Amino acid sequence: MAVQYYEGVGRRKESTARVRLMSGSGKFVVNEKEAPAYFTRTDDLANILLAFKACGQEPNRYDVTVTVIGGGVTGQTDAVKLGLARALVKINADWTSSLRKYGLLTRDARIKERKKPGLKRARKAPTYTKR
Repeated sequence: MAVQYYEGVGRRKESTARVRLMSGSGKFVVNEKEAPAYFTRTDDLANILLAFKACGQEPNRYDVTVTVIGGGVTGQTDAVKLGLARALVKINADWTSSLRKYGLLTRDARIKERKKPGLKRARKAPTYTKR
């Protein structure tokens, strides 16, 4: 028999995270590694687990499995945070207002600006020489 899980997809910059929540003992796995081993920066894991606090839930009631690809550390952290919040909303839609109050259900749409012709980067122009 298949285990029932709730899935949420989060994106930020170039990162995409697929978060799966199922009832369990509090195991948190990211790309087949334990979460504290994957997110080594201070406060990254606390930021991700803020979604549980916003709902008034204990993180040790759920097993979390995350597959995250692309981007850097900050993008992956924010993608997992959004995916976890979306998965929690699928469990109980009443948590939407509390998650939104913490800003956890809002997708951060900022992405890298494209390079323009004649410039070195998006806005950096070549050095001007008078002579």
